[in-house]
Amino acid sequence: MTNTEAALRTLARNVRTARTRAGLSLDELGRRAQVSKGALVGLEKAQGNPNFATLVRLADTLGVSVSALLEGPAEGRVRVVAADAVAPLWTGEAGGEARLMLTTSGPSPVEVWRWRLEPGEEYPSHPHQGGVVETVSVTSGRMTLIVDGTEHAVAAGQTATFDADAPHTYRGAGTRTCHLIMTVHLPPGPGGSTPTT
Repeated sequence: MTNTEAALRTLARNVRTARTRAGLSLDELGRRAQVSKGALVGLEKAQGNPNFATLVRLADTLGVSVSALLEGPAEGRVRVVAADAVAPLWTGEAGGEARLMLTTSGPSPVEVWRWRLEPGEEYPSHPHQGGVVETVSVTSGRMTLIVDGTEHAVAAGQTATFDADAPHTYRGAGTRTCHLIMTVHLPPGPGGSTPTT
């Protein structure tokens, strides 16, 4: 079995488990997450190739983190993850990318992401569920953070935080590549702890 097949099987199992735990039918999950029932049936059969936006909508609807849908069983007390061991969940047209490095366990999990944005490249995100807080720390370069239509410049050495229940966009600024660490703080909920986050 290839790594892709194994990842799809893990995703299928985790979506089905989270959906069952939430007491949602395929129809209801599809309606709430704005994903077709056919796509959900395929996903739960480990078929297809869901995009990043679909995974985020499913995770928000199920009240779990994105990595709760992607990770296998926990492997011990300490987890060390190398950036090159994690496939990008988003790749921009200019070569930028976002990698979900890990998610902490517990009732209020935190996702840790590594992002690279090329100048002018952007990623628009839909609003998340209430209680989700994002923090962005720029390690090199500059970016523009747009939250609910208002632009905020964030340069290397600066950190910004915001309630993520409003539309928000990350955009590379200046002439250099922007590198940043983003954390997504998830509220406690029915799937708040990492089942596997």
